[in-house]
Amino acid sequence: MKAAVIHASKDIRYEEFETPSVGNGEVRVKSVATGICGSDIPRYHADAAHSFPIILGHEFSGYVDEVGEGVTSVKKGDHVVGIPLVPCFECEDCKAGNFSLCKHYSFVGSRRNGSMAEYVTLPEGNVMKIDENIPYESAAMFEPSTVAIHGINQCGYKYEPGKSAVILGGGTIGLFTLQWIKILGCDKVVVTDIDAKHLENAKKLGADATIVSLDPDFSEQVKAVTDGRGFDYVFVSTGAVPAMKTAFEIAANKAHLCFIGTPTRDMTFSIREWENMNRKEFYLTGSWMSYSAPWPGKEWSMTDEHFAKGDLKVIPEMIHKVYDLKDAETAFNEYLTPQNVMGKILLVDKK
Repeated sequence: MKAAVIHASKDIRYEEFETPSVGNGEVRVKSVATGICGSDIPRYHADAAHSFPIILGHEFSGYVDEVGEGVTSVKKGDHVVGIPLVPCFECEDCKAGNFSLCKHYSFVGSRRNGSMAEYVTLPEGNVMKIDENIPYESAAMFEPSTVAIHGINQCGYKYEPGKSAVILGGGTIGLFTLQWIKILGCDKVVVTDIDAKHLENAKKLGADATIVSLDPDFSEQVKAVTDGRGFDYVFVSTGAVPAMKTAFEIAANKAHLCFIGTPTRDMTFSIREWENMNRKEFYLTGSWMSYSAPWPGKEWSMTDEHFAKGDLKVIPEMIHKVYDLKDAETAFNEYLTPQNVMGKILLVDKK
């Protein structure tokens, strides 16, 4: 088969690679669309890959090409998405249903070969049949959607009349968080970002208000939209340190905060900044990946359901560009100027 293979940092080659075989309990997927995740970028541009050579790609959709003995949940031709985490199912966390916290996991596209290839082989439990009316390009966004709803679940969100939510960061995860919190009925949802284009996307997807986070009167706008209370639910979808600090400032008393994004550099809080947590008595949690019991979790079944219904969607503005798989190097080099990448980059192979 053909694959985009990383041999070293900044060395990706579209070349012949051995087509993976199918063992008992396994499924081979013809990979059609793969999203480049933020975590893929340092695996190519820096030294974050676990080993070489490696085929990246964990946000993907395609159709079943072949099934191994004993496989019953899917058949050849079914449209599917890949579920990238491969937990051990034996450790204490797995047995408690906390698969994201597995101590002995593997992961498609980082610890084992992924979907930036014509074919990828997975355990049966790592493919999920989806509605065939969902376009492959949209289905490649299932995994980011599940990350967003997992964060909302981690935050303990429940509908209460008059409550408000804010999403800091209007990228892919932020826009899915916005859509989910609206689906779950939140009365007032606000999105903040440094880029006005991201905020335009948020408005198209139903945000009740948007605020440019670098505006000089940012704090006054927050007070105006929350009647001076601050936000009841705060979701930080970006790893930008200023956003994480801002979350503490704009949270209401007894608020729920969730850090979905991961910082890329060290951060410190001043005494005054940290004291917000004490004085406001807010609840702070992190969110890691997107799984729950029973495997792979309601995050995945809900994503399929709401994509099929059409109230969860990928608008054109959420996709920056679509490249052919053979042009993977060009696609990755777009991130040399990340400020110019305004949405998800997809690699597609429809042959």
